[in-house]
Amino acid sequence: MKTSTVIRNGISPQMIGLIGRLVVMIPWPERRSAMGDVAISILDGKSRVAEDVFGWSRSTAKLGINEFRTEILCINDLSTRRKPKTEEKDPRLLADIVEIMEPHSQSESRLRTTLLYTNMTAKAVYKALLQKGWPEKALPTLQTISNMLNRHGYRVRTVENTKVQKKISRRTLSSKMSGK
Repeated sequence: MKTSTVIRNGISPQMIGLIGRLVVMIPWPERRSAMGDVAISILDGKSRVAEDVFGWSRSTAKLGINEFRTEILCINDLSTRRKPKTEEKDPRLLADIVEIMEPHSQSESRLRTTLLYTNMTAKAVYKALLQKGWPEKALPTLQTISNMLNRHGYRVRTVENTKVQKKISRRTLSSKMSGK
C-alpha cells in the first residue's frame, strides 16, 4: 500500500474510514465525482492510491477524477450492455417453435395461470426444427431452446403413468364384501 501519500498528507486511519463511509452514502453517479474529489484533495489525484486506501475501483476513481476536474457528469447507458435474446436475433425461430408447440400444448384445467403445459421436451422441439428444414448450425443449443420455452410460458409436464392394481385374492375380496 502506498502509505507515503497518506502519511505525507497527514491522513489518519480514522479519517480514511470516515471518508469511505460518507462516500458510500452518496448515490450514483454523483458518488463517482465525490470519489474524484477525495482523490484530488487528499491523495494528489492518484487513482491507484485510492484503490489501495479506500478499496475503490481504479477505473471508477480515474473517471471520477476526470468528472470532478471537468464538471461534466458521464452517464452510462447500461441498457445497451445486455446480450440480445435468441428470439430477438431471429424471430422466425420463435415463430416456428410456437407453430410446433401449439398442437401439443394445453392450458391448465382451472385456468388459474396463463401457462401452457406440454409433453414435448426441448430435445423434441430441436428435432422437429431440424425436420422443418433448419440447418443444425443455425439452431441454438438444447439449453437455449429450453430457456426460450420457459420464457414464453411453455412448461413441460410429466404424464403420470397409470398405476397397476395389485391382484386381490379371493379371501380378501370375500372378507371385504362380508364386512369383517
